[in-house]
Amino acid sequence: MKIVLTDAQTVVDELVTADCLSEFGEVVSHGLLAYDEVAEALADADIAVVNKTLLNSYTLRFATKLKYIGLFATGYNNIDVAYCRAHGITVCNAGAYSTNAVAQQTFALILAHYNKVAAYHRFVQDDRWKRSPTFSPFVYPLHELSGKTLGIVGLGAIGREVAAIANAFHMRVIAYNRSRRDVANVEQVSFERLLHESDIVSVHCPLNPDSENLFNRETFHQMKPGALFVNTARGGVVVEQDLYDALESGHLGGACIDVLRVEPMEERCILTQAKNCIITPHVAWAPLETRQRLMGIVADNIRHYLNGTPINVVS
Repeated sequence: MKIVLTDAQTVVDELVTADCLSEFGEVVSHGLLAYDEVAEALADADIAVVNKTLLNSYTLRFATKLKYIGLFATGYNNIDVAYCRAHGITVCNAGAYSTNAVAQQTFALILAHYNKVAAYHRFVQDDRWKRSPTFSPFVYPLHELSGKTLGIVGLGAIGREVAAIANAFHMRVIAYNRSRRDVANVEQVSFERLLHESDIVSVHCPLNPDSENLFNRETFHQMKPGALFVNTARGGVVVEQDLYDALESGHLGGACIDVLRVEPMEERCILTQAKNCIITPHVAWAPLETRQRLMGIVADNIRHYLNGTPINVVS
């Protein structure tokens, strides 16, 4: 059996390897294939394992032996599910592997905004504390999270974990989800009410036709003046020009972004020039322990499929 990895370098490194997949057959690992290279690489593959590689009728056109696609991800918007279904290809994702990591990064970003750790570190490194007339220079305003309202968009596993952390900070937590979910200490509200009442809006929904461009000029305008916008979900849920405008106008107090519409970041990404905008390079999911867990889930998915009991099936 031939197992082909199309974009291995997006997951593996010297600390996390794909060696565990060798128990299922020959593993051919490509660091990062270009779009036009994928079809040929999959021509004789029995199994494809991908992260963000686009698999559609073009890239799968030679893959006549392919029966299984495993994802190094929870989201599967890069897979043409209808095509796979029509051609008898099973697709399995890696659900819930990054829940703790993304929730942790969400609060790292929130705290970075409210506690100004990086700014105060630069203040000290620039020897400005040495010249301060007081022992506690109030250079950058700090704010407590306690008592603030956190609005969570999407109450999946990550959204629920973010809510639990917010409760530990004594925050009020409200949430919008397409279906009703009873979560302790979380009030489920309409999307409009969430926008109006939240001091912080944190996005944890998948990218789909309902969520694409969900945050735009209109929705940012509905948010509270001075509110913080946090996105660790998918870049496609945001109209980046509209976020830039909301930040530049001062209507939003800040934004913390781990994902963009185009990744890696484009040379002229407008958000790099925005006021009060913290950007990290899509690393919320990437702690060492998280990637090790992910590799184990991917291997377990393949094992179940080969045993005739597939799990985490999306198609």
